[in-house]
Amino acid sequence: MKKQQIESIYFLRLFAMMMVVLVHVTAAYASVLPYSGDAYQKYHFINRIIRIEAGIFIVITGLVFFYSYIKKPLTKELWKSYYKRRVTYILIPYIIWALIYEAYSIYVGAREFNATEILLRILKGESYYQLHFIFLIVQIYLVLPVFIWIAQKFTFFRRYMWLFGVVLQLVYLQLNSMCGLVSFTLFISSLSTFLLGAWIGVYYNEQKAKSANKSTIVLLIIALIAGAIVSSLHYYVYTIKTLYLSGVMYETINTFYLVLGSYVAFRIGEILAAKLPRRAVITVRNIAMYSFGFYLIHPLVLNIVSEFVPANSNQLFHIEMLIRYALTLALCYLIIWACHRFLPFASLLYGKLPKKAVFLYKHEVQ
Repeated sequence: MKKQQIESIYFLRLFAMMMVVLVHVTAAYASVLPYSGDAYQKYHFINRIIRIEAGIFIVITGLVFFYSYIKKPLTKELWKSYYKRRVTYILIPYIIWALIYEAYSIYVGAREFNATEILLRILKGESYYQLHFIFLIVQIYLVLPVFIWIAQKFTFFRRYMWLFGVVLQLVYLQLNSMCGLVSFTLFISSLSTFLLGAWIGVYYNEQKAKSANKSTIVLLIIALIAGAIVSSLHYYVYTIKTLYLSGVMYETINTFYLVLGSYVAFRIGEILAAKLPRRAVITVRNIAMYSFGFYLIHPLVLNIVSEFVPANSNQLFHIEMLIRYALTLALCYLIIWACHRFLPFASLLYGKLPKKAVFLYKHEVQ
């Protein structure tokens, strides 16, 4: 039987997509606003508490693939098709955009051409500030079949995957802090949210049923408190440096926030998918289909928008950030939609896309 569609994923993609753009738009506060000002502290708080977006993206990855593959026999043909799709829809777009950002950096004078350094940056996900995350996702795709095999073989691991993820991630962070094992971002540093998504995917029907419970409100409140604590700690420990806290302890608190916050985001997505009018859900789906494209293109679009919308260190700053945010979101969508509509190879640029380009809304034929 064909599995039901998980429509909460569209809302998760939308949440993550909008938050990652907001993180980079509001980052202007650090170089524009007075360091000791009240507005600086508030924007720092906003910028930090929404940094749950990467966790949500990784949860989606685990959720989608475990939901699809957990009960399938792991044949050679299955994984051949799996890796072929990952190369086509993830690796190729990543390489193309890494080269685009390398060329852009050379054009604006931020770097000089050096083929060896370019290759090393591409291999390490360092061609531009957002591409490290794609580098991380590629690692997760490589090891994902191993975790699916383990989950199929061991019931205890399958039942408590999210907990295994948290423990393994924190142990790795402690060891890496003590011994300096790895100098680049390794997938284990995001294992908590990945295995959380995997756990939700395996027990999707059960977790979907729990979304309507009053416990969702309680978990939301706890998640917001945890986010406020993490944001405040970052400000006092790493920004103004008036408080000391070990890096491992901070990461432990932050991991708790990412896991709980991402789980609550899933529940909220389920509620919205069930309660909102069908037209709204379809519109969200049509926008969310471009979330990977948003992640790839938005820094370039934001840089262009910033040329026309300045950032002043006065009351206008709030309006300017709002305008930058709205324009960046709108232009990203329009560019990706236009490429999808008129270019036959748009999927090589923005990842897997629907067969037809739909602008915001098109009524579903039942």
